Amino acid sequence: MATELAPGLIHHPGYLDPADRLRLADEVAAVLEAAPPYVPRMPRTEKPFSVRMSNAGPLGWISDRDGYRYQPTHPETGRPWPAIPSTALAAWDELARYPAPPEACLINLYDPAARMGLHQDKDEADFAAPVVSLSLGAPALFRYGGLRRGDPTRSIRLLAGDAVVIGGAARLIFHGIDRLYPSADLLAEDPLPGFLPAGGRCNLTLRRVRATIGRAGEPGLPMS
Repeated sequence: MATELAPGLIHHPGYLDPADRLRLADEVAAVLEAAPPYVPRMPRTEKPFSVRMSNAGPLGWISDRDGYRYQPTHPETGRPWPAIPSTALAAWDELARYPAPPEACLINLYDPAARMGLHQDKDEADFAAPVVSLSLGAPALFRYGGLRRGDPTRSIRLLAGDAVVIGGAARLIFHGIDRLYPSADLLAEDPLPGFLPAGGRCNLTLRRVRATIGRAGEPGLPMS
């Protein structure tokens, strides 16, 4: 049963059943074969992230010395990103309740020691569209706050198959991953995908990047 953690922030525990998770893992493996994971770096300092990343869809999110941005090609291979996995697209269609499809599917790969600091997803032009997140692999502690970095935060544990929708009033909240729980008694029953180390986690984040247009109260249309 879905839980509203805050206005616009919806947790769907166990959204993907074991068969869905295995199918999505196979689809992600195919994406990573075509678009190998790489380690992004922070702007200016060029400090490496603790996660490895890849993308699927017409656009992919990247970070390097020149800043955060979306681009249509892999930063190392120069090739276009592969198509978004069908299982992830189906989740968007059911959970996002938005008239335009996602344009980017960011894939974050965590080893047991990796984490993601508090941040906002704000590099998109369309904040009317939600962000839809899907989890595979080890459980993780998801922390979320308010619209300011210093706002109070709360935490929940995300398990394999969980989905989170960040939209509406929560679209620009600060959120992050504090830690993973790789102990055997907390791992999902599915075998870990081959692209993850023991105790690792994969997170897929579906986003609409470009703005949509339409009269007030009517569905928007994708801008070309």
